[in-house]
Amino acid sequence: MKYISTRGGSEPQNFEQVLLTGLAPDGGLYVPADLPKISKEQMQVWQSLEYADLALAIVVPFIDGAIPEAELKRIIEDSYKEFDHPAVAPLVQLGKQEYLLELFHGPTLAFKDFALQVLGRMLDYVLKKNDQRVVILGATSGDTGSAALEGCRHSDQVDIFILHPHQRVSDVQRKQMTTVPGDNVFNLAVEGNFDDCQRIVKAAFADQSFLPEGRQLVAVNSINWARILMQIVYYFFAALKLGAPEKKVSFSVPTGNFGDIYAGYLAKRMGLPIDRLVVATNKNDILHRFISKNDYSVSELSKTFSPSMDILISSNFERFLFDLFGRDGATLLDFMERLGKETLSVSSEQWRQVKNHFDSASIDDETTCNTIEQIFKENGILLDPHSAVGVRSARECQQNNSELPMITLATAHPAKFAEAIAAAGLSEPVLPVHLKDLNEREERYSVVSNDLGKVKNYIKTHVRAD
Repeated sequence: MKYISTRGGSEPQNFEQVLLTGLAPDGGLYVPADLPKISKEQMQVWQSLEYADLALAIVVPFIDGAIPEAELKRIIEDSYKEFDHPAVAPLVQLGKQEYLLELFHGPTLAFKDFALQVLGRMLDYVLKKNDQRVVILGATSGDTGSAALEGCRHSDQVDIFILHPHQRVSDVQRKQMTTVPGDNVFNLAVEGNFDDCQRIVKAAFADQSFLPEGRQLVAVNSINWARILMQIVYYFFAALKLGAPEKKVSFSVPTGNFGDIYAGYLAKRMGLPIDRLVVATNKNDILHRFISKNDYSVSELSKTFSPSMDILISSNFERFLFDLFGRDGATLLDFMERLGKETLSVSSEQWRQVKNHFDSASIDDETTCNTIEQIFKENGILLDPHSAVGVRSARECQQNNSELPMITLATAHPAKFAEAIAAAGLSEPVLPVHLKDLNEREERYSVVSNDLGKVKNYIKTHVRAD
């Protein structure tokens, strides 16, 4: 299988190349040249598979021999064996045709573990095979950082630098990153927002001349295709548990950088019978405005109780737009270059295509807290604020078709967001046993100005010598 850039200016690459590259040289994101189609008969066979076995079956065609299947099986099994629930991604019923898919049973209590535990092991395998050392650079709005550090910190082949927006992540999110030990681990608190961190990362990938000779940057953000790939799996897993392929299902996805819901869109294109994909946003509602009003314009960023969704420019939306524009890289590039300078929209036919796949909602902090309180009273289940945005959005959009199962992705453990839980009038949740001493652990991070040159210089001076 080959991968092509959304900007159309780079040569097709294989899986190992995109794993180690992240952004394409032309600034685009890699997507598969073609998607495998999964038949109803194949899905019926998959219905009885455990999570790790299903993951292997789904990802083998995408990796296409770049990692031997036996090694890939070991990587996947090792990645999920330490999740604290035997189902890995358990389904919990809230009401009639209403479900939660719990994606927070990994080591850092967030859905990012599903991809980054695998990504870290894939990188370790490839780098050792090639006798290669690299610099991992990523930006996080809260959860990617700790999951990336947990997945990659054990590798002697990497130095890892994670940028997070200073004072714009929860205390638990910050401490999960900044207390990770290791002389190859570096946390930078950027005096800006997540979009600033993301901009710096993309600019650094575009010009890597600041790195020592022989080193290159590797992405752990969802700009790295491997992240998206591993997230496709749990859409199939949940749908198959609820009767697919014979029955259709819908999903509501708390959405920030569009990677998680883009994986659902790919699962649908592969043949999974998904009816609706609900883009659940907070007050930072650029995606909701686009889907509901064909208005793709940047507004001011608001700080909310759901910080992982406090994003204005969703990187992975470019991957969907690439399809929407008929895989025309020049049209996409023109659209992206005008973003932030004018109010953008697409043609009425293109907007109809958007509406064929997606519904959306925007949920403010007050409604988020009310939903946390309501679900706890109704079901005894404590939601984190992102999952609450997902549940409320699902209920608003499900009114049009209440006969199909609606699955909300519960993306993080509530203990990571004590402030929101307290604002909902509930007792502060307790951290799981393996994190019970988190507040006593020593933090290590550097506050840096919102400046590409300063970040590059920090990386240059802290990369370990061979």
